[in-house]
Amino acid sequence: MSDAVELDVEDGVATITLNRPDNRNALSSEMSGAIVDAVDEVETDDDARCLVVTGKEGTFCAGGDVSSMVELMSGQAELHEAVERIQHETSRAIQRIAEFHLPTVAKVDGVAYGAGANLAIAADVTLASAEARISFGFRQVGLAIDTGTSYLLPRQVGVSKAKELVFTGELLDAEEAEDLGLFNHVYAEDFEDQADEFVEQIATGPTVALRTSKKLIEQGFDTSLKDAQDNEAAAQAAVFATHDHEEGANAFMEGREPDFQGR
Repeated sequence: MSDAVELDVEDGVATITLNRPDNRNALSSEMSGAIVDAVDEVETDDDARCLVVTGKEGTFCAGGDVSSMVELMSGQAELHEAVERIQHETSRAIQRIAEFHLPTVAKVDGVAYGAGANLAIAADVTLASAEARISFGFRQVGLAIDTGTSYLLPRQVGVSKAKELVFTGELLDAEEAEDLGLFNHVYAEDFEDQADEFVEQIATGPTVALRTSKKLIEQGFDTSLKDAQDNEAAAQAAVFATHDHEEGANAFMEGREPDFQGR
């Protein structure tokens, strides 16, 4: 795996840290491939119970690699190569985060821009520092949206607001993004400590139940109420058999906090 990202798994939390602060953690070919490789590695790690994505040195992700755009304009790269890179590299990295089977959290400190904004909201929960900013400003470089904006953004803010954010390219501050639902929580002080405390709640939870609930919520967009209820009933039958359900039920009856083991 490339050193464009750092991967750490500790106490059930797998953390992918984008590690190209000199390039504002832009989603270059190297960075995109490294994200995919890191997710693949976490997928096979039995100790992981939650996935976190963050950036190094006060920057989350500046989006697409502008140097690649310059190469395209100068004729150093073919058009089909650029489109293929977006589809098979950058979009793939964001897709892997969005479709990961465990709960995912993005920790945004600094700017999340363009494709980097998509990476931020591809996570199940997005936490931000007071210094965080987010923009779907593809228009600023004269481009249409890509890497999943048309899927991810309207689901967060609604169709009309999504169009507004894309048409204007507005750079939202943390409070504005929280008001729109792009950021779940903004921590004005002790960002790392408060964000890690939030992540710990997920990582120490009943992993099988949370993973199943995540899948059911995502399926719910495309089903009727009756089908959703049927899917939930079928899934719940499997969760009933887990160690964590037994522990949770016993802890509830005994008036104590459960000690979930993720199985």
